[in-house]
Amino acid sequence: MLSYRHSYHAGNVADLIKHIVLVEMLSHLVKKETPFDYIDTHSGAGLYDLRSAQAQKTQEHIDGIQRLKPADYPELKTYFDIIRHLNKSSTIDFYPGSPLVAKHFIRPHDRGWLFELHPDDSNRLQKNFVDQKNIRVQPKDGYEGLNAVFPPKSKRGLVLIDPSYEVKAEYEWVAQAVMKAHGKFRQGIYAIWYPVVDRPTIQRLEKTLMKSGIRNIQRFELGVAPDSDTRGMTASGMIVINPPWTLFETMSNLLPRLAKDVTQTGGVFYKCDTLVVE
Repeated sequence: MLSYRHSYHAGNVADLIKHIVLVEMLSHLVKKETPFDYIDTHSGAGLYDLRSAQAQKTQEHIDGIQRLKPADYPELKTYFDIIRHLNKSSTIDFYPGSPLVAKHFIRPHDRGWLFELHPDDSNRLQKNFVDQKNIRVQPKDGYEGLNAVFPPKSKRGLVLIDPSYEVKAEYEWVAQAVMKAHGKFRQGIYAIWYPVVDRPTIQRLEKTLMKSGIRNIQRFELGVAPDSDTRGMTASGMIVINPPWTLFETMSNLLPRLAKDVTQTGGVFYKCDTLVVE
């Protein structure tokens, strides 16, 4: 379970959908002065060098972030600004993980909880947040961490759950963790990242959540190819519970264009829909 390293995949298409949705949600939270808690259950290292041996071995960022031109997406200015601030030139050598994306938004009176089990990534994460007293990095299981800090004292919160899904049971763990957390804190925003390798597996996750009694669930998915039994990951997405009211319209405008820019087969593959109404 600790073999996955995101350094091989940083800046890929999966990161695009995850971080674009994350930026939109965090942008909504900071519109109010009242504090919020951010919880990242599978934080990774926080920052990735796209020139590293790992990134260059797969070069997934070439078909991801490097396919997008900031001028084509003025509504994603904040997302591109976060990336630009990490790089000394227009060349993207460094790409942020979700913790560094969130760091851009977390104010002194907000709190961040970053969980990462892999010892190397956890150590790197600690170094990236050594100056942030209100953001705690903990080398522990993210599901246990989520359970320990919920419900948040701020009574406002965003949870990002994006495991590697190296074991099939992870899909059930995700569903159970979300349902348990939602039972403690119904008004929180919950974002679940998922990879589409086997569509029936994703459908089972969706059905579990849809039958849980949880309301207000939306799905945003970005793909590069049709579903396939042989290709590997063809798409990935975010299931969002209690999304900001602006998120659906924003993503419905973005996803067709993003899908056109990242396609690897000539087709356009995306989903933007409501799984459960309010």
